[in-house]
Formats: sequence, structure tokens, C-alpha cells
Amino acid sequence: MTVESRRRDWGETLATYTHPRVVTLLFLGFSAGLPFLLVFSTLSAWLRQYGVSRTAIGFISWIGITYSFKFVWSPVVDRVPLPLLTRWLGRRRSWMLLAQIGIGSGLLAMSFCDPREDLWWLVVFALIVAFSSATQDIAMDAFRIEATDQSLQGATAATYQLGYGIAVRLVAGAGALYIAEYGSWPVAYKSMAACALVGLVTTLIISEPEKRMPAEAAEREGKIADFAERLGHVPSWLRDALVFFYGAIVCPFVDFFVRYRWHGLTLLAFIGLFRLSDIAMGVMANPFYIDIGFSLDQIANVTKLYGFVMQMLGAFLGGTLVFRIGAARLLAPSVILIAVSNLAFTWLAWVGQPDTLILTAAISIDNLVSGMAGTVFIAFLSGLTNAAYTATQYALFSSIMTLPGKVIAGYSGWVVDTLQAGNATGHKFGGYAIFFVYTTLLGVPALVLSLIVWRHFEKETPPSGTKEGQ
Repeated sequence: MTVESRRRDWGETLATYTHPRVVTLLFLGFSAGLPFLLVFSTLSAWLRQYGVSRTAIGFISWIGITYSFKFVWSPVVDRVPLPLLTRWLGRRRSWMLLAQIGIGSGLLAMSFCDPREDLWWLVVFALIVAFSSATQDIAMDAFRIEATDQSLQGATAATYQLGYGIAVRLVAGAGALYIAEYGSWPVAYKSMAACALVGLVTTLIISEPEKRMPAEAAEREGKIADFAERLGHVPSWLRDALVFFYGAIVCPFVDFFVRYRWHGLTLLAFIGLFRLSDIAMGVMANPFYIDIGFSLDQIANVTKLYGFVMQMLGAFLGGTLVFRIGAARLLAPSVILIAVSNLAFTWLAWVGQPDTLILTAAISIDNLVSGMAGTVFIAFLSGLTNAAYTATQYALFSSIMTLPGKVIAGYSGWVVDTLQAGNATGHKFGGYAIFFVYTTLLGVPALVLSLIVWRHFEKETPPSGTKEGQ
């Protein structure tokens, strides 16, 4: 390759980040990221400060399982129009707007709760936020994939992660902790509810992506429609329900396994295990920082503000690598780095005191890896979808991606408490140290599957109906 062609390639790589649709994903990523920590680790910090036990915090984290079951109602979001809204905004933006209203309202309601007296109400409102957020993800992921072609998927994944990271790290993470430290938790959640307006305004401004239906999918759905028409003795509403059920629910799954055959099971298993180490560790991160002696503003400064910078560096590194190498080849390295990065927190736990330098080193490793692996995986999953069933298939992938981790994370508080109680080392934070080693070992199955997936995509050309660039 000549010097001129290398320069042109890098120029083309950087130019992808200025595409209008790619820029749009910055704001939509913010809207997607805002609610997540507010029903996860930021909520766990609030609960821990108000004296809620680690075991209870771990079980409350099961609120996040809502994200893992969004594939159940994704066909409705994919196909069912909303009265008035869909005609006004289109099928993707209408559902995004409705979900964003639910997120803002739920966060506002949470701000009026006191965990010491209204814990159950707080959980109920957090569930509303999580359900609305998961619904927004269904529509937004479909919008992201449909709004650009495959050549821009790495760039859109990176800018989406940038917006997501701004919301998670700077706003719902550091911002909420700062407000809670110098103001109060209710004020923090009221402020987060106001930030939900960013997504709502963006949804009203952007344009709806063009609806695409590949020929194979149209033919498949046309056959069932013709069949239903011949059922003259069946009531029309039942025929319509049959067509909807087949097109919205059956076809996305049939399409996936027609394209990937038995390897589809390997893909689904890999998707479910990819982030197991990361998710299982995440719910105990803030309780660990608080227990070891860090203040809320220290947690915000290092894990949120500085961590955001490192995560975004990783995200754009991942986007560049995907553009130049391809997502499938980066899967195994990503799994290894995600798992091994947890060992940095074992180091901090063994030191046993709030050492800011060690925390900074651990966060540097963890967030750089998280940003890179996140971009790689988003681009990989986007390439697995069929344009006819984007919302349903991506919702299935992203649901499976978090379900095993969320289930195991629910027990993380109990695991830490049990390890602390039976700590044979005698070290004050020995239970935490062993816990982080345990989360690292959870990455072994994903590593094995990543090698199988990589070999498949190295040998096979992309199946019909999928996008290029795997």
C-alpha cells in the first residue's frame, strides 16, 4: 500500500465521524445512557448510603433484567403503530418519544422517595424507568442500524458510545454523585429527569430512516398473507392476527436460523456470555468504593470523569479497528481484555485503603477496555441483523447479551457478604478481592466461544440478508 493510499484510508476513516447521521447518534446515545446507572450502580450508591444491605442491593439490581427481556415486546415496537404519534413521527421515532416520556416521569417520581421509608415505591418507579429505557433501546437500536449503511456502523457505534458515555459517566454517574454529595439524592434525580429532555428534543428534530424490506423477507411474509386470505371462513381479525404473529414474531427467528443454521445457537450463546465478567462485577463497584473509604466526589472524579475520558478513547479506538480490521477478528481479544481488567480491582481490594493512584490505574485499564470492546460488539451485533427485522433481532441479541450477567449480578452482594464472612485470609477486604478474581474466571466460556465464532466468519462469506463487513 502506498503512502498516498494509507493517507486516503485514514482520511476516509476520520471523515465517517462527520456524517450527519453519525453525529445524530451522539445525542441519541446520551438518551439511551442516561437511565441505565440511575437504576443500577448510582442507585446502589444511594441505597448503600441510606443503610440498605449489600445483599438487598444485589437483589434490587435485578431491576436491570428488564433490559434482558425486551425481546418479548420488541415485535410490538417493531410493527405496531402508536395512535397519532406514528403518523406524525414514523414508527421508530414515535416509540422513542413515548419511552422518553416514561423515563423522565419515572426519574421524577423516584426523586420523591426515601429508601428508608419508601423502598418498595422506589423499586416500582425504577422498574418503570427500566421498562421505558428498554423500550427506547429497541426503537433506538433499530433507528441506528437503519439510518446508515454497514460502512458507517463502526462510526455510529463509536459516537453512540460517546453520547452514552457522557450520560453514564458525566451526568448519571459523576453528575448525580456530585449533586448528591453537595445537595441531596432527591435533587440529583430531579436533575436527571430534566436531562431526559435531551433525547426527547432530538427525537422531534431528526428524520425517520427509510423503511427497507429485503426481497427474501417480503416473499416469506407474502406467502403467509396469501395463505390467510384463502381462509375465508376465519374472522378477519383472526387472519390479521395470524399475519402479524408470523411476520413480527416467527419470521425474525426463522430468518436468523435460516441464515446461520446450527451456528446460530453458538452465536446466541456467545452473545449471552460476552459481557458476563463485566456485568457481574459492575453492581458491586460503587458499594466497594464506599466500603473501602472513598468519598462520593472521589468516586465521581476518578471512576466517572476520568473513566469517561478513558472509555471514549477506547470507543474510538474500537471504531477505528472495526473499520480497518473487522469486528469478528476483534472478538476474542475483547473477551480476554474485559475479563482480565477485573483483576486490577483485586489489587485495590488487597491494598485495603482508598488509594487514589491505584483506583486511577484500575479505572484506566477497565474503561479503555470497556470502550473498545463495546464498540466492537455493537458493530458485530448490528451486522447480524436483517433489515426487515432490525428492532426484533437486535432486541433479542442485546437482551441475551445482558440476561446471564444480570441474573448472576443479582447474587453478587450475597457472594461478597459470604466471602467476607468466610474470609480465610483474614484480610479486611479479602472477600472483595476473591470476588473480583471470580468475575474474571467468568470470562473463560466466552473466550472459547469467541474463537469458534471467529473461525466461522473467517471461513464463511456473509449469509444472504445480512450486511457486509463482518
